[in-house]
Amino acid sequence: MALVSPQSAVKPEAAFVLSKAVARAAERLEVSRALLARVLGVSPATVTRIYSGDYLLDQGRKEWEFAVLFVRAFRALDSIVGNEVSARAWLKSENRALNGRPIELIRSTEGLVRVVQYLDASRGLV
Repeated sequence: MALVSPQSAVKPEAAFVLSKAVARAAERLEVSRALLARVLGVSPATVTRIYSGDYLLDQGRKEWEFAVLFVRAFRALDSIVGNEVSARAWLKSENRALNGRPIELIRSTEGLVRVVQYLDASRGLV
């Protein structure tokens, strides 16, 4: 009989919801599976399993935190620009305030955090 850790027993629904949300956000933003794997810090095979529902993000690992940030960026961007076409264009455009293109910045932890902070600050102005 396998032992279940307290964390995994408490919130299986949260893992399902976040795993589904990160896949949907990536699809809507047209972020490739390879880039999503890099953002989450997991293998491309793991991302494929996330999309198929065979893998749920683990709240005890860094992938969880990166997924939360990625979904947070998507939600903030969606609330600012209002549609997916504009959101995708914003991601691919040069941004002077961020000193780069957000789609390239989110490849690193520091860049992902900067993009989320920028979007949060921008959303506060609306």
